[in-house]
Amino acid sequence: MFAEDVGLLPKENGKGAFTVLLDSLKDNPQQFVPLVGALWQQMDTGGFSVVLRETLPRFNGKLFKQPEVLPLDRDQIDLLLEAARADWTQVEPAIFGTLLERALSTTERHALGAHYTPRAYVERLVLPTVIEPLREEWRNVQAAALLLANEGKLAAAADEVDAFHHRLCQVRVLDPACGSANFLYVTLEHMKRLEGEVLDQLHSFGASFGGSQQRIEAEGLTVDPHQFLGLELNPRAAAIAELVLWIGYLQWHFRTNGSGLPPQPILKDFKNVECRDAVLAWDSIELVRNEHGVPQSRWDGKTTKPHPVTGEQVPDETARVPLERYVNPRKAEWPQADFIVGNPPFIGAATMRAALGDGYVEALRGAWAEVPESADFVMFWWHHAAQLVAQGKVQRFGLITTNSLRQTFNRRVVQGALDRGVSLAFAVPDHPWVDSTDGAAVRIAMTVGTAVAGEGRLLTVSEEREGGGEGAGSIDGRTGGLAACRFADRGERCCCEFAARQRRHQFAGFQTTWRRLHRYARRRGKTGGERTDQALPQWSRSDRPATRRLAH
Repeated sequence: MFAEDVGLLPKENGKGAFTVLLDSLKDNPQQFVPLVGALWQQMDTGGFSVVLRETLPRFNGKLFKQPEVLPLDRDQIDLLLEAARADWTQVEPAIFGTLLERALSTTERHALGAHYTPRAYVERLVLPTVIEPLREEWRNVQAAALLLANEGKLAAAADEVDAFHHRLCQVRVLDPACGSANFLYVTLEHMKRLEGEVLDQLHSFGASFGGSQQRIEAEGLTVDPHQFLGLELNPRAAAIAELVLWIGYLQWHFRTNGSGLPPQPILKDFKNVECRDAVLAWDSIELVRNEHGVPQSRWDGKTTKPHPVTGEQVPDETARVPLERYVNPRKAEWPQADFIVGNPPFIGAATMRAALGDGYVEALRGAWAEVPESADFVMFWWHHAAQLVAQGKVQRFGLITTNSLRQTFNRRVVQGALDRGVSLAFAVPDHPWVDSTDGAAVRIAMTVGTAVAGEGRLLTVSEEREGGGEGAGSIDGRTGGLAACRFADRGERCCCEFAARQRRHQFAGFQTTWRRLHRYARRRGKTGGERTDQALPQWSRSDRPATRRLAH
């Protein structure tokens, strides 16, 4: 549908060829599988299509390599026809993430920690992580080029800008939990905008670089999907991620070049999205067996049955899953990249075993012994990204986590990174977010880490509006040094306010306890018992029991 609307497929009497084909299949649904399968095979190789009776461009890539067509009945074809009548040229690729999330069962979503982030929230993290550093670099190049141009050195000025364009076309961005590639797609769009500014500047210097965007694309010197790398465990999400990147890229191509076709093959199999685990690698998985060789199992953690007496739901001991052992578990390696950005799985430390299995969790903690066992699953991504920044292998990373990042058991990971030279360039410690599937409210944190020392920006939510979704709140910012707990006033509010609340709650609890004891003692005195209130200590704020200050 997208291909016919942007002109990659021919039109017949003003209608898209695929729409005409669907219309002809309404009364012959049994022909849907062979005809659509043949069309996809011809789109892969290019050339004359006997189905459409037109010559097709060569699509290639991976999308049509092994076409599997599902049989549809008349009603389902009618639904496809209704969708085909819409204008797909400006489709928002982010919708594919929402559709996938809704297609996953609750169990699958929890096991994957699948949460697909609204566009506004994606940009809120992508800009400080990737785009702002690139734009700062571009401003410096532009200033140097303009200085050369003012001196009459137009060729040297053009060389400065051209060198930056080459650099921009080599920048690699990794999302190590890419889902349906929302973060990568938004980053691609912003980098294409920056590339357009760079090429406009080259034109202003009278530089000759082929004369057209199409020529640049044909030579491979353009920002394109090969620069955007992803790791994703769910095979459906990984396939959608590649589709999203190509739709976003082709949208930009037709927006800037009109109806001109991109170079063939239109789709390229860059193998930039890998379907694998992002934090753990292993050789094989074995079943755990007892001394008699019998496989061991445990309750699956979710199936229940009514109790025969009380009727309450209790674990169903017959619903079991095998215990597994991971052979040679080790840290997973990530592709080389300049920037890391994304939204890793939201699974708490307490629920990791139920969601991922005992064998996986034990292998994970064994491979990443330096990450505290009390840390949430997302902190393995945070720790790995921070390591790469500290080693100088990555320029910046920006990740979304739950707002428990501020709490002691996760903050140890952050402090360890800061001790190795990582600085927080940007932080939103408590940000609203809504699960688009069931509307559940989630509180998240955003952090951007860099090896460049300097002041960071703290953003706090100043307004939240009902309804969730994009633009559900406003944020205010301030600049200053950000340490492990320095997400607010004087760099200490996030954890010290928590500690202060704990102390206030403790003191209130002591006061309540002693008031109850006083009332009890007075009642005993009125009924003839011995009055004991004289023996009770009188607590005041100055002599209350000391409370432990939370370590920063």
